[in-house]
Order: sequence, then C-alpha cells, then structure tokens
Amino acid sequence: MLVYSSIYKPASIFVGFITKLIMLISSNVSGGKSLKVRGLVILNISRKGKLVIGKNVRLNSSNYDYHLNMFSPVKFYIEGDAVVSIGDNSRLHGVCIHARSSIKIGKNCLIAANTNIIDCNGHGLSMEAPENRINSTGETYDVEIEDNVWIGAGVMILPGVKIGSGSVVGAGSIVVKSMPSMSLIAGNPARVVKTFQ
Repeated sequence: MLVYSSIYKPASIFVGFITKLIMLISSNVSGGKSLKVRGLVILNISRKGKLVIGKNVRLNSSNYDYHLNMFSPVKFYIEGDAVVSIGDNSRLHGVCIHARSSIKIGKNCLIAANTNIIDCNGHGLSMEAPENRINSTGETYDVEIEDNVWIGAGVMILPGVKIGSGSVVGAGSIVVKSMPSMSLIAGNPARVVKTFQ
C-alpha cells in the first residue's frame, strides 16, 4: 500500500504536467493561466473546435487526491466548431463534456466525479425510420452552467439545460430542463427541491 501510494502520486503529478503542456501549446485551447492538471486529460477536439479555460481552473483525473472513486479521466469531446468555456476558479473532477455547439461553465463551479455534460444526443429518435437511427446525429441545444454552481457526483446534464447561479445539483441527478438560481436540485428527472432567495 505505501509503495503504491509513493509511486502513484508523483506519477499522477508528472502525467498532469505533460498534459498541461500539451493543452497550453494546442491551437484549440486558449487561456489557462494558473491551470492545475492532475492525471491524464483526454482532448478530442476537432480542427475548428475550441476549449477556452479561465484563470486558476483545476482539471483533476486523479483518484489519489479525491474523496470518491473516479471511473475515468476528464474528457473533452468537441466536434465541428463547438466551443467549451470554463470560468475562473472552477474545478472539474473526472468530468466528460461532449459539445457540438456550446457548453459554458461559469466561475467558481464545482463539478464532481463521473458527471456527463452534453449539448447533443448521439443519435436522433428517427421514429419514422428506426433502421436509420444508427446514421443520425440528433439535434443540438446549448448548455450553460452559471457561476457558483455545485454539481454532485454522477450527474447527467442533457442538451438545452441552463442551471442558474448558486444552485446545487444532488449526486446522481439527471437534469433534463433548465433550473433557477439559488436552488437545491435533485432526482431523476431532476426537480427543484428547495429555493434559497
């Protein structure tokens, strides 16, 4: 156990350092002043896609320094000319973000492990011709997470959702519609449990 710990932490720091260097020299990534990266970050960004990172952002893919199990590293899958932006001081832990248009994450956001944020569905319903569903891409609707939002572990945020500033989304929630500011949100489908105004 001690041998594993003494090897794992430096390895995670080293991989994070290399990943950060790759990100900062990429023409698809901008900003990132005081960026902190721990472990591997998967970048799958199209030639015209953009990842815009604010100041003092933390991208964590390391289980070592995190209180929950993380099932996979931070992942950005940015198609076409989509833009993903992350505001100053936000922390993302083992998060998967798939953008085909626009996903905005505000300042001071906390996004826990195993959360998925998508602005598009992988395929359309194609109910008139289900045999063609495999060839469809579905529709795209922008996603916005305003400032100071805390998203618990294992949350799914679906296309077209806007989460108002200061809100908290409970672990395991599936957010299918926009939610107001200063609210406690939980469930599947997610609903407002309480507001704080």
